Amino acid sequence: MRLPRQSPAEYASFWDDVAAHFPSLKGAASTEYYFECERMLYEQFFPPLRDRLLFKTDLWDEAKNTEILRYAAEQGARPAGLDIALGIVQEAAQVLREHRPGFIVGDVRAIPFRSDSFDLVYSMGTIEHFPDYDVSVREIFRVLKPGGTAIIGVPNKLDPFLRPLMVCLLQQCGLYAYGREKSFTPHALRRLLESHGFRVKDTSGILFIPGWLRILDLWCYTRRSRLTWLTGWMVRPFAWLYRRLPAVRRHGYLIACVVDKPV
Repeated sequence: MRLPRQSPAEYASFWDDVAAHFPSLKGAASTEYYFECERMLYEQFFPPLRDRLLFKTDLWDEAKNTEILRYAAEQGARPAGLDIALGIVQEAAQVLREHRPGFIVGDVRAIPFRSDSFDLVYSMGTIEHFPDYDVSVREIFRVLKPGGTAIIGVPNKLDPFLRPLMVCLLQQCGLYAYGREKSFTPHALRRLLESHGFRVKDTSGILFIPGWLRILDLWCYTRRSRLTWLTGWMVRPFAWLYRRLPAVRRHGYLIACVVDKPV
């Protein structure tokens, strides 16, 4: 999918509007499953977090979703991050206020930090929203310290539940709140990251679940709370499979490459 080019001001305006009107997804069954997937990524692929400077390329999860950066801070990481929307940054800062986060308004295509600043970088579902996603990758490489580790995730073009097709249809109907996004095959993501100097160490993924079930669970959570017992029950088998069968993780609707920056 070819993404439309917009100015940074247009992107900021769009996401500020989303931040103002989008409900919190915290507490939904599929969000708890999402958090478990992210926590397992951290535990498996990041080194011990204590005293590590951890940078996150957007703060949507902290404002509306899994609060994964708060989990990292509770393990001793020093959290930093940016988001293009002021409202998202303000909400995220409130969530992590006890951990004194270094959050700023900014664009992942022009990260306002010095080169070689961070021990760890986590970017899940960020770069695919920009047509010049390769610029974002170059910036992530720049701010990561030599020897540092990054986890970079994007929508999976080969999702067995056909989520990219579902997203495309929803976008055509004006029913997809997250704007345009590009999906990648695992091979294409790996090639992109290696072209900017990263060394790919492993490939995994999160959210092995049909996209329609995630959307249905969130709709029930925010609109029909009496039905969440049903969608919660439907989410459980996929969480169990993710937990018990590592082979299915690469087939989540977000793929994740674990990379480092050579010394």
